[in-house]
Amino acid sequence: MKKILLMLLGLVPTLVAGQPERFKPVFTNMTEFGASFGQVRYGIQAAESVAKRVNLTAQSFNGVQLRPRLAIGSTIGVDWYNSALIMPVCAGVRYDLARPGQKNLRVFSSLDTGWGFTWLNEDPTGYKTTGGWVISPGIGFRVGKPTSANFIMSLSYKRQEAEADKPLFWNELAKHETRVYNRMTVRLGISF
Repeated sequence: MKKILLMLLGLVPTLVAGQPERFKPVFTNMTEFGASFGQVRYGIQAAESVAKRVNLTAQSFNGVQLRPRLAIGSTIGVDWYNSALIMPVCAGVRYDLARPGQKNLRVFSSLDTGWGFTWLNEDPTGYKTTGGWVISPGIGFRVGKPTSANFIMSLSYKRQEAEADKPLFWNELAKHETRVYNRMTVRLGISF
C-alpha cells in the first residue's frame, strides 16, 4: 500500500506540470499603409475609356486576441480614390493559418466587412457622394516574435461601393452614378 501511495505522489508533480496554461484574451492592433491598384471605365458609351489607377490606403485593426490563432475586432481606414475619399468602418477577423509558436514568420488571413462613409470627402458644388458596403478578404505575413511587435506585409482584395449625385444640365431630370471600386491592395505595417 505504501508503494502505491508513493508512486501516486510521484505522479502528482508530472500531472500538475503537464497542464497547459489557459490563454488569456489580450488587446491586439494592426496598423497598415499601402497602395490600391485597379482599373476604371469612364465616359459615355460611344467614347468609353479604361485607365489604370493607383491610390493610397491606410487602416487600423483593433481587437481582442480570443485564441492564440483568432482575433476579432473593428477596422477603420481611409481610402483615397481619384473622385472620393472614403472611410470604411468594418468588423474584422484575423486568423493565423499556422499554429503559433516561437517562429519569426507567420501567415495570417483577414476579413473585413462594413460600410464606407464619406465624412472627410469634400464634394464640388452640386455634387453629393455617399459611401456603401465594403468587403475586403486578404492574406499576409507577420515577421517577428509572437510576444513582441511584428512587421506586417499583406495583400488583399477590396470591393467598395459608392454613389454620387451630379448637378443637372438644362435637359436632364436626374444624374445619378453608382460606383464600385474593385482594388487589389498591398500594405506594410506593424502589429502588437
